[in-house]
Amino acid sequence: MKRALTILVAFAPATPALAQAIDPNTKYAWGENVGFLNFADAGNPPGSQAAFAHPTFLEGFVWGENIGWINLGDGAGPYANTTGLNFGVNRNASNGHLTGFAWGENVGWINFNGGVLATPANPARIESGRFRGYAWGENIGWVNLDDPNVFVALACPADINNDGLLNFFDVAAYIALYNANDPAADLAAPFGTLNFFDLAAYIGLYNAGCPS
Repeated sequence: MKRALTILVAFAPATPALAQAIDPNTKYAWGENVGFLNFADAGNPPGSQAAFAHPTFLEGFVWGENIGWINLGDGAGPYANTTGLNFGVNRNASNGHLTGFAWGENVGWINFNGGVLATPANPARIESGRFRGYAWGENIGWVNLDDPNVFVALACPADINNDGLLNFFDVAAYIALYNANDPAADLAAPFGTLNFFDLAAYIGLYNAGCPS
């Protein structure tokens, strides 16, 4: 299947850099003083969304059962982080390092630069498809993104049915979205229309596996 799809992608434009959702099977970070932090689904404010990783910034909300919502940014990134109106977590497209501030409704600022001050230094970053390092909150202490067993990983954008595998069922699911004119199938740019370039973009993602 993947060998046949490779023939088609030779005629496709470069695969676009897409926002990636959080893998629902690996969605927790650990705050040393506040417990589990859910990056994927639980407790998001009405009308908002869970965390997403764009190529140069993060957006969305994290839920802490003991501390409430943490806002990673409003989606208008990269963020300047000069005032309370333009805060957010940025992502270096080259090395994956995370910088800037998130806002906890009950705990204040969480500094994603904080890991460089750990001993030894362990900067927050996205590496090989998962979060690593530490963030620091003045009121909550360290947020550990680096645990080998409890960690936050990005979902593979080509894994349409979120089963952890890339196979015919994902291709079929994407074609169904495409044929239904579903906005979720608009992968090229997006431009707001579905055409050959969207289909080619999906094939590029599929052939690339699960890019980080």
